[in-house]
Amino acid sequence: MPALTLERLEKRYPGHVAASSVSLSVHDGEFISLLGPSGCGKTTVLRMVAGLIEPTGGRILIDGRDVTALPTNKRNIGLVFQSYALFPHMSVFENVAFGLRRQGVQGAELTRRVEQALASVRLSALGDRLPRQLSGGQQQRVAVARSIAPRPSILLFDEPLSNLDAALRDEMQIELKRLQREVGITTLFVTHDQGEAMSMSDRVCVLAHGVVQQFDTPEAIYHRPATGFVASFMGRPNRLGGKFARVGAGGATVQLRDGPVLAVAQAEGIADGAAVDVVVRQEDIRFLGAQDVSDAASLPRYEARVAMRSFVGSRVQYLLALGGIELIAEAATNGPHAGLEVGAPVGVAIDPRHVYVNAAA
Repeated sequence: MPALTLERLEKRYPGHVAASSVSLSVHDGEFISLLGPSGCGKTTVLRMVAGLIEPTGGRILIDGRDVTALPTNKRNIGLVFQSYALFPHMSVFENVAFGLRRQGVQGAELTRRVEQALASVRLSALGDRLPRQLSGGQQQRVAVARSIAPRPSILLFDEPLSNLDAALRDEMQIELKRLQREVGITTLFVTHDQGEAMSMSDRVCVLAHGVVQQFDTPEAIYHRPATGFVASFMGRPNRLGGKFARVGAGGATVQLRDGPVLAVAQAEGIADGAAVDVVVRQEDIRFLGAQDVSDAASLPRYEARVAMRSFVGSRVQYLLALGGIELIAEAATNGPHAGLEVGAPVGVAIDPRHVYVNAAA
């Protein structure tokens, strides 16, 4: 039995559809991310699951039980907000104990459950402290401990890492994933950060305009995007336009506006001569040396010129001029193509399998 099932879940407002026919089936113990840009409907879906927003249509089932009409406190869920929402006048222990006391847990059992929750987030020694005496990461872990102490069926996270700095955010991604694995609790995690979603999730649900675009593993979503939106949202895309042409048996090309002709491998259902939107991710543009014998040497080759160079830590980002268009590409800082100068000519290869084409909107 799925831990969480959404059946054609909808939320409509006058003149606006926040979520449209969202259907998901989440396995017990899975870590699922709802991913998309601001306004895509991901937080609306999570808040409907939490009972904070009433759906316009559809059903929500937790452990096979229809909870669509139940209030939040009857759904057996844990909810961690972006702001953590800790009580500033209560100790860490009392913050974690709050939900348990509301359930009627008392005495030695209360102490045992709170200590167990704090141990799971590695804060056993900080039970007497107040929230203001903790770092941002520690406050985050207290919020998680408070949510798991009542032993909910599902744990819901509403962009919980967005207030943290980059280094702490990376650390907390590992901590939350470790904790989720150890506790084994089904988790629904809302984020607009694709790095968070890809690194933490068993599966990712990508939404746009309230509609599920793709629900699959991180690898499938990245390498086999189901829609043009997913292709352009994931990774670091170059967005282009052109004219589609079929070539021979199963082959295809795109004549880019003011640019070269790109070979294309993925182009089902597009008519010959149609105007198309094209996505080529920065990381899929491969640099070629003069005597290159790598696997990229067998791919279609294009001649470019370096128009701009930016050092961004682990990689060097190049703005490349190809005819009348410009593409952004990247090279590893410690790789052989990290030292290209502005104005230098360079050969690049683009795998036709990584040219994503959709009929122009």
